[in-house]
Amino acid sequence: MTEYERQLFIGGEWVEPDGGHYPVLDPATEDVVGLAPEASREQVYRAAAAAREAFASWSRTRPEERAAILDRAADLMQRDFAPNAELARAETGATTATARGMQVGVGVSRFRRYAKGALEPVEEALVPQINEAGPMGRAGVFGALAVRQPVGVVTCITSYNNPWANPAGKVAPALAMGNTVVVKPAPQDPLSVFRMAEALEEAGVPRGVVNVVTGSAPAVGEAAVDSPDVDMVSFTGSTAVGQRIAEGCGRDMKRQLMELGGKGAALVFDDADLDSAVQGIGTTFAFYSGQICTAPTRVLVQRGVHDQLVERLKGYAGFLKVGDPTARDTVVGPVISAAHRDRIESYVELGRKEGATVVAGGDRPAYDRGFYVAPTLLADCTNDMRVAREEIFGPVVVVVPFDDEDEGVALANDSEYGLLDYVWSGDVARAFRVARQLRAGGVGVNTIGRNMEAPFGGFKKSGVGRDVGSYALHAYSELQAIVWPG
Repeated sequence: MTEYERQLFIGGEWVEPDGGHYPVLDPATEDVVGLAPEASREQVYRAAAAAREAFASWSRTRPEERAAILDRAADLMQRDFAPNAELARAETGATTATARGMQVGVGVSRFRRYAKGALEPVEEALVPQINEAGPMGRAGVFGALAVRQPVGVVTCITSYNNPWANPAGKVAPALAMGNTVVVKPAPQDPLSVFRMAEALEEAGVPRGVVNVVTGSAPAVGEAAVDSPDVDMVSFTGSTAVGQRIAEGCGRDMKRQLMELGGKGAALVFDDADLDSAVQGIGTTFAFYSGQICTAPTRVLVQRGVHDQLVERLKGYAGFLKVGDPTARDTVVGPVISAAHRDRIESYVELGRKEGATVVAGGDRPAYDRGFYVAPTLLADCTNDMRVAREEIFGPVVVVVPFDDEDEGVALANDSEYGLLDYVWSGDVARAFRVARQLRAGGVGVNTIGRNMEAPFGGFKKSGVGRDVGSYALHAYSELQAIVWPG
């Protein structure tokens, strides 16, 4: 089977799509990478029904068996590492280094992590309680267990910016907990998920435990949410789409895990290590061309170092090579599509109209093919500008000055989003004091690095729930109380 005409994976079978196929484009060349299947609503429902049928037996498998399958799947993904990374690069436009390290590499490591996670205890003994005699019965000592049970059938809807790490971060913990899954990848880069499904199939996952449906039409995702066989929806993507999914889940009381948009504030104080701050903020330009919700896109800088920081960011952006993502020295590849490139450019033009100064970038790189956007730095911004409030999801950084700590915190919190914020300061006590005041699900102190056992998720419109590490296992489980008399 080649990438040029994929089939749906439903109930352990590779199935021809009812709606034919649609092309998946390489954002760097605009060539067709392969043809993705266009599922019908009925086929999505059939996938959910297959997952429902498989749930009864899969949820009762021994944790060791689930762990062994996840481990074998990781081995198979690693075995085919080079072609997997090349496919990820081709369908996303990521640089080769990003496709290898941050996409396929992270995907494999997440399967290995949750192979171990399948063996984590699911029972917690609670302190016995002494009950007096009364209407509920005789006096006695009552023991209790809190037991984590799988939710059931989980629909995993993933974003286009990481076709390995993002699905792996949903599928692996869901399976480890004993759930079955219907995976609906983003229409722009769905081909890698079929490689993941092939590895799971070869690893011995039972029929119906993993199902993959794709489509360019919104109806495919809608069916994956509203199927009566689906118990939970795990979604990564825009806040607007997340809100619509949440409305659907609410009608049927389906569980949900939502990792949505961000407009990460990076507070840079006048005693900060500016080299460290520039390198961290510069990842907005460099890492996957800014198409990442955790990027520090909104820089709040104390006036004493404002001009220095802007000048250094300008130099950093100008140093980065934009171009062919397969070239060793390329740092900034294309964005995912022509439509998204146009959207980003419209925000830069909006920034100009709002009064921002384009310090770096702002013009389309001179390539005949490919969806390229130059790293762009907007200075002289205020926090009420749309470019400072709305998620652009591209290599665009806005800079807003502030005077003192209280103003900096207030500006950071003046946002609909609250996913990841950042603080740079030489005064560690102040940095942690500020971090505790930020209304964000995570805060990086003098770093953009992550601890992959720490809970990940957002405040406000950046999401609902937490995953990563053991928190992901909790997210894909329900708590059951078992009580007995002593």
